[in-house]
Amino acid sequence: MSGLLALLDDVAAIAKVAAASVDDIGAAAAKAGSKTAGVLIDDAAVTPKYLHGFEPARELPIIWRIARGSLVNKLVFLLPAALLLSTFAPWMIPPLLILGGSYLCFEGAEKIVHVLMPHDDHSGGPDGSHDVADPKHLEEEKIKGAIKTDFILSAEIMTIALSVIESDNIWMQGATLAVVGIMVTLAVYGAVAVIVKMDDVGLWLSRVGRLGLTRALGRGIVKFMPWLLKTLTVVGTAAMLWVGGSIIVHSIAQMGWHGPEDAIHGIAVAVGAGQGFVEWAVTAGIDFVLGLIWGLILIPIGVKIIAPIWTSVMPKGV
Repeated sequence: MSGLLALLDDVAAIAKVAAASVDDIGAAAAKAGSKTAGVLIDDAAVTPKYLHGFEPARELPIIWRIARGSLVNKLVFLLPAALLLSTFAPWMIPPLLILGGSYLCFEGAEKIVHVLMPHDDHSGGPDGSHDVADPKHLEEEKIKGAIKTDFILSAEIMTIALSVIESDNIWMQGATLAVVGIMVTLAVYGAVAVIVKMDDVGLWLSRVGRLGLTRALGRGIVKFMPWLLKTLTVVGTAAMLWVGGSIIVHSIAQMGWHGPEDAIHGIAVAVGAGQGFVEWAVTAGIDFVLGLIWGLILIPIGVKIIAPIWTSVMPKGV
């Protein structure tokens, strides 16, 4: 009897440890996921462009294929790479974060420049023309392009997530990254699915609604969706610059140069006068400005050097 009680005690202890581990993984995943907000919002705002020109019946299947490719990117390729990096070359994480932060700053600054100095987009089908004879071929090209773009964003997300995991246990890191990868993918592409189908829902309500209020709601949804997409784009751009600037400042501090981070903290404390939200807002504002400045500096490099290399490596239409 005493042996059975001892066994039950051991099982209970193991269960407590397992429960604590699950809680730790959940907390770490939530913290890591919150750090990727800028990438997620922008991704949700940008992804619907890959669905332009397709029949409504093809929208959800295309989103599913892109989401599936995103999961493969995160769980099959990037998660093992992140664990190897953490185990054998942790010193590479800050430089990679700076690279990812610079990409965010470049993207955010480029969006602002395009708004202030708009230009015509002459891109057409996968071969550069506007005459796409084979919708199936166009669909395949769009999906491939979306998955390739997702790989860059996913690499950034997984690197950011890895940098905020406090545990040195490789299993804990792996489980947390897996949870983050799945959670982020579901959040982004679930939101995209809702966004792209809301127009259809609105049109359906406006046409078949029995009550005037229902039809008015449908028309309101149709009118609201373009505004929502524009709002997501603005918020995503601001978040990219803020997060990108913050990542660069923090990563530079991790590499030994604490001056910028200390200066920003000093300004935030002086302005905030003990008010936590004000200090956060000042810090975020300075990070945003620094991110914008750095992004503007990077635009000529990206346009004149990186873009031609990318075009020569990637298939047309990507």
